[in-house]
Amino acid sequence: MTSNTKALKPVKFSPKIGRDFSATLNKRVRMYFKENNISRYANANMVIKTIVMVAMYFVPLGFVLFGGLTNIWLIALMYVIMGFGMAGIGMSVMHDANHGAYSKNEHVNKWVGKIVNLIGGYAVTWKVQHNVLHHSYTNIHGYDEDISPPPFLRFSPNAELKPIHKYQHFYVWFFYSLMTVSWVTTKDFQQLFRYRKMDLTKTENPNFGALLTELIFSKVFYYTTMLVIPIIILPIAWYWIPLFIVLKNLIAGFLLAIVFQPAHVVPETEFVVADIDNNVANNFAIHQMETTANFAPRSKILNWFVGGLNYQVEHHLFPHICHVHYKKISEIVKKTAEEYNVPYNSHRTFAKALVYHTKMIKSLGRK
Repeated sequence: MTSNTKALKPVKFSPKIGRDFSATLNKRVRMYFKENNISRYANANMVIKTIVMVAMYFVPLGFVLFGGLTNIWLIALMYVIMGFGMAGIGMSVMHDANHGAYSKNEHVNKWVGKIVNLIGGYAVTWKVQHNVLHHSYTNIHGYDEDISPPPFLRFSPNAELKPIHKYQHFYVWFFYSLMTVSWVTTKDFQQLFRYRKMDLTKTENPNFGALLTELIFSKVFYYTTMLVIPIIILPIAWYWIPLFIVLKNLIAGFLLAIVFQPAHVVPETEFVVADIDNNVANNFAIHQMETTANFAPRSKILNWFVGGLNYQVEHHLFPHICHVHYKKISEIVKKTAEEYNVPYNSHRTFAKALVYHTKMIKSLGRK
């Protein structure tokens, strides 16, 4: 991760380049909602999905805690299902809420977004890393932490190249799986203190002590329900429980990583360095178009499970619109991009996106 602990100096996007494209696109998207008389927030389908995803995590947890399970394989299955539920909540529920896209009611967004606290993460640090650093500064060197991994990985051509990176296309998949293992152990604490030094936590709560207390309580709840109580009540050797927790997080981390990474680390996306005055030679919308890619736009099943994140272009342009509308919006975005000769990056299938992501990871490991 980035070692920057100073207050960030904002990047300045061009106010002129791409201005007409942005104005036209925003107008057309507003007209889509107005003409169809629909809200940009969650609809009934989104509410049903929320219930399904939350149940996919907490129903198996309920069986573990209160179901009287004795078969070790059945217990393991509950943790596996929770792994899929954890990824589903992360992509399809709390993601929209923490963008303010779930409901026009800020309190609904706040509390739905805090579901991530119950499954091992922390909404505050997630919002800083994702909403502030990633969405505001997508693929900008030194700003976007999503392309600033540990030193044995290289996700940007602007990062330092090391000999070990030559083999990263082989071992990166294992470290993708560790994403939520890092969440539930040390990462949230490290980020909270680092973001305070970067002056990024005040928008969430100027009282740092309150944030730290909330984080501690969320971790206590997580480990009590996920580790302590199962060790006490389940009739199996204690060491199976931490192994099942790791298994759950390996599944969730891998699913999350393989959805997010092919959206930005592929050959056709741009990787940007701001100039000496912190300027970027594009407006914000054009920058997002050049640094983001879609995949599998016709896959209804994938689109449902990953919360519309296969439409990353639309998500980055309109993060405050609920993902259930992305498919329709994508038609507007693609048409407008063609009119203004703006790149619209998209892979036909998820498998193709993963192949191109692998090629990019391999190329980044070489000179």
